[in-house]
Amino acid sequence: MPPESPASLPVPRTLDAWLKQLDGVRLPVPVSSHDRVLGALGDSRRSMRDIAELMQESPALVLCVLREANHHSTGMTEPAESLEVAINRLGLKRTEELLQRLPAMQRDEIPGTLRQLQMISQHATQQANGLFAGRLARLWQDIHWGSLLFLSPLWPMAIAHPKLLEDWELRVIHKGESAQKVEKELFGVSLVKLCLALAELWRLPMWVTQGYHSLIDDRRLLVKVLRIARGHLNPLHQRQLLDADPSLRRWLNQPAMTILLANGIALSAQHAWDSPQSERWQLLTSLYLQTPLDDLQQQIHQHAAQSARNHWSKGVWHPAEALIWPWETRRVHRGMLPAPPPSAEALTAWRKYCAELLVEPSRFNNAMHLTTFARDALVACGMQRVMLLMTDRNMTILRVHQIAGLDKEAANLTLNIASSTVLQRLLAQPTQLRLTPANTAQFAALLPSQLKALFTGEHLLLRSLSSNDRVVMLVFADQGGGPFSEISVQAFGKTAQCIERALASFSNRKA
Repeated sequence: MPPESPASLPVPRTLDAWLKQLDGVRLPVPVSSHDRVLGALGDSRRSMRDIAELMQESPALVLCVLREANHHSTGMTEPAESLEVAINRLGLKRTEELLQRLPAMQRDEIPGTLRQLQMISQHATQQANGLFAGRLARLWQDIHWGSLLFLSPLWPMAIAHPKLLEDWELRVIHKGESAQKVEKELFGVSLVKLCLALAELWRLPMWVTQGYHSLIDDRRLLVKVLRIARGHLNPLHQRQLLDADPSLRRWLNQPAMTILLANGIALSAQHAWDSPQSERWQLLTSLYLQTPLDDLQQQIHQHAAQSARNHWSKGVWHPAEALIWPWETRRVHRGMLPAPPPSAEALTAWRKYCAELLVEPSRFNNAMHLTTFARDALVACGMQRVMLLMTDRNMTILRVHQIAGLDKEAANLTLNIASSTVLQRLLAQPTQLRLTPANTAQFAALLPSQLKALFTGEHLLLRSLSSNDRVVMLVFADQGGGPFSEISVQAFGKTAQCIERALASFSNRKA
């Protein structure tokens, strides 16, 4: 069964309501991981460690097994701190039954916001293992599982309310608005307090809850440590300041701090390696490890590259990609940078699709056949999210014919033309409209809410296409909501011309 549909879930406004809703969200597991783990569970030659290692390919599966094991533990039993312990507690049969109840989906069908968050967790685990596990070898399991699961309270929200998380990131990280104000407006509660409450409800590893307590209760200590960390050019003076405050030194040196530092590095790197947020976490980690900042930066870049080799997935951003950019461009979030141009292979495929669209007489059997080629041509030229809609005979309704990069539910969308002046303008005559941060506020307010929910971001191409002097099709396309590659924009325009000629040729053939 698929996970709960976001459209069916209201946005809670209290902590209790959030806990009740998010605790009930079932996280999807990639089919490939699901099948491999099921096979291993039925193989008597496999050890618990083998099974646990296979499960790590899917962070959602790790969380589900740990939650199940801890949920069924008695009040006298300590929560399972590792996956092997959790599997032992459940037993192979119950673990297999749990796995069979989980929704299994193809990897590219799992919502992108969830995949992105889980990749950040995997990146954090790589950083934690590389930076700390060797120094604290007997605690490596606590470091490994704690770093992987630290952000797991946000995973069900990525299924239930992905738009809220995207809005939070845009407003807090990129526009610099107050986190307290934004969270009150979007969630009704503090996001960190919600994560702590879920971590306690699920009985996640102790270091996870300890990390959230540090963010909530120990902010003054964090500020004091950061002031000391800023003096990284004088390590002797740093040590003297810490020696003068033993309680602060003990607080900083607690092993649970490794979980917070690794996730801080991974999260801030999503924005930019040299952003103020990233710099703060690097300085804190440098002080914790008593390692020169330059050496630390080299290490975290290496760990990021290794994480990208291990965890990269199509459609998911990994900050290791930014390491090849010129340094001064890294301050700009990847969503604010132009998308990369299409590869040579993609452009070759694009030309083939366009050539098929231009063949006369038309080779297409029906409108769906034609729009399939049109959609694939748009994807090949670099568009990540695409929707093609066609009008009815009375020009009152638009119905979706093709989608790419959008949730399957979008294929059932119908739009009332009279409800939007932008739609009316596009349907009056063939027109291309390009939304940017400069005009998106002006036009986005006039678009149907269903479209705005699907095409998040501030960059969007809208094009209306005609056949026999009548607009019959609308095309919406973007490159993930960020700035376009100009090569892709040019190819989009040429593709639209090819589709228009294909529509005319198809209509004439029918006549």
